[in-house]
Amino acid sequence: MKEEITISELARIMNVSVHQIRYFEEKEILHPAYTDDNSYRMYCMDQVYELAQILLLRRLGVSVPSIKQSLASFTEGQYEELLHHSLLETTAQMEKLQKHQQFISKVLQEQQNSTGQTEQYQVKQRKVVFLTRWIEMEPHTTLHARLLAEQAAHPPNLFETDIHYLYDSSNAITICLEAEQPNDFVLSAGDYLSSHFLLEHENELDQWIERFHEHAAAHSYVLAEPLILIEKSYLSLFSQGTLHYEILKRIESKDEAREGAQDDYHADYN
Repeated sequence: MKEEITISELARIMNVSVHQIRYFEEKEILHPAYTDDNSYRMYCMDQVYELAQILLLRRLGVSVPSIKQSLASFTEGQYEELLHHSLLETTAQMEKLQKHQQFISKVLQEQQNSTGQTEQYQVKQRKVVFLTRWIEMEPHTTLHARLLAEQAAHPPNLFETDIHYLYDSSNAITICLEAEQPNDFVLSAGDYLSSHFLLEHENELDQWIERFHEHAAAHSYVLAEPLILIEKSYLSLFSQGTLHYEILKRIESKDEAREGAQDDYHADYN
């Protein structure tokens, strides 16, 4: 009984395709033990181990052209370095997948919260948010494609993140993106008055902002600058032809309101 096996048998026990084994042979990193009288490639245990090592190197991210060199000349230290590099790449991929998972959960959660709500006001507690400046716009200017194209920096996955529009007292707008550490702007932690709404046309935006301030005044909220408009473009997946927005303004604490009143008193007195 022959101890050697055919290419199909080798493929079966190593859980790969015959095509893949032939590819490795074409690249001269694997060779049969011999070819029999019927021109069948035959393989022994040496080739089983060789194929196992090739598959391991492929799993570690080594390209096929580099495998031949590594099998011939790599030292123990080089293999250890290869494993460390593969571990770093795997960790980076896991972090990327984790962020992807968080993004999917965020979109799903926000979609569920916004379903059936055309206008909603609530007071919500927010953590500190860091923002980086992206585009400066004059009052009553609208965002258009040319303005985007003219920017030196183009953030990746732009409309998969929350886009923050900061309005100052003159209604000039600074468009910002979230940052992971302190940057151009810091939105303080605290209670914020929030309103979610859907928008079909940008000329409706001023009306929503006006209604937001009317609601705040009717409920005696003392609000701090700036007004924050957050565009949640990714939620348009669930509502064709409309964009989801949230308006936010931080509610001043009693101490802040008291200090502000005292400043106004001293200013009037002087």
